[in-house]
Amino acid sequence: MGTETRRVTVPFSGEGAGTAPMTWAQLGIWKTMVRTGINMNIGGAVPMPPGTSVEEMQTLLRYLVSRHQSLRTRLRFGPDGEAEQVLYAEGELELTLVDADDPAAAAEELRAEWAATPFDYEREWPVRMAVVRGGGAVTHVVLMYCHLAVDGFGIEAIVRDMANLDQATGQATAPVAALTPFELAEKQASASGRRAGEKSLRHWEHVLRNIPPRRLGTSDDPRTPRYWELVLRSPALHRALPGIAQRTGIGPGYVMLAAYAVALFRCTGRNPSVAQLVVSNRFRPGCGDSVSQLAQLALCAIDVAGVDFDEAVRRAFTAATSAFMHGYYDPLGLDAVVEKVRQERPDLEYDIIVNDRMGVLGATDGEAARTPAAPTTMRWTRRLDALDAVLNISFDAAPDAVEVTICADTHRLAPAEIEALAKEIENAVEIGVANPTQG
Repeated sequence: MGTETRRVTVPFSGEGAGTAPMTWAQLGIWKTMVRTGINMNIGGAVPMPPGTSVEEMQTLLRYLVSRHQSLRTRLRFGPDGEAEQVLYAEGELELTLVDADDPAAAAEELRAEWAATPFDYEREWPVRMAVVRGGGAVTHVVLMYCHLAVDGFGIEAIVRDMANLDQATGQATAPVAALTPFELAEKQASASGRRAGEKSLRHWEHVLRNIPPRRLGTSDDPRTPRYWELVLRSPALHRALPGIAQRTGIGPGYVMLAAYAVALFRCTGRNPSVAQLVVSNRFRPGCGDSVSQLAQLALCAIDVAGVDFDEAVRRAFTAATSAFMHGYYDPLGLDAVVEKVRQERPDLEYDIIVNDRMGVLGATDGEAARTPAAPTTMRWTRRLDALDAVLNISFDAAPDAVEVTICADTHRLAPAEIEALAKEIENAVEIGVANPTQG
């Protein structure tokens, strides 16, 4: 049989309709997508428990799109290219049904295809769903979202909200309690919203005016495609982080941020280390369970010259906490701030992104701590023609390991320098474990 595909129409209807400006987070993502040409779709393929039916997935899709306004919102472009949100009260979308001899492979193939295919922002709903079957039984569901509609925490909010679906009736058992994108846009346009945004922009301007010039040099080994991605998988980091976090009273994500700052300083000789941090903004009132795009970038500088590792962790915590409080602003306002500073500082460079995606790490027990860790591995993965920064670093929790993903411009950091930076991040933590009084 190979693979057979068909589509089922799923109608939906929900509360609310109209137009609104894009929220600050949506506009920030949109500007990055336009600048880089990267679609930034977000989603995955999920194995399903035996007995899952196509009808259940149809009900779920109808429920989610009807209930969450972000999933039935498209863009409308004016004559000057400016975009606004358009919310629809009703409509239809398609559920894709895939029957395959190898359903796992078919699900992954479709996930990759959807991840690489931009949404039609004016005509397509911002969610794609497919049910994959093998031998007539549902084995996987593939979901892909437009990043303008949700961020990673927004997807987690969707998953939590599935518990409010009455499968028998298809109706919700609880009201939506979080802010919608339209409500967010209204709050951001209010006097209090503008004040919060202006405060964040003052923070940005202060940091931009006080960081040293160009962070990275010029590579002696530029490659094509220009951007290369390396993944370091470190069981040693997994074992070390809980102990340092307990000793300092500061979470593992900040420990890794300190390790990045120390490593970048060691590799470049430039201090302080600068990072744009991904801020969830979920701590803001009404935003915790919002099915929307809320993530923005916030800028911090971490001075690690001549300090021990525990002090570097404390400084990373202080700098990051301040940055997180100032990650809520109008991107057009930030453009104006950057342009003003560049007039005085043409050598300004700050486009390094650090993203902690580890979540909660499980602590290692005493027996595990006495057992030699598996060796660290490094592997080169993707080669890209575009990237959203000169240097983009992510930290992820894997089973019994921490993964450090570094994607960088090989015209600024040679592949060997990217490898050296990854090793220095791990080395900074290991030194911090062995002797926290040495930086």
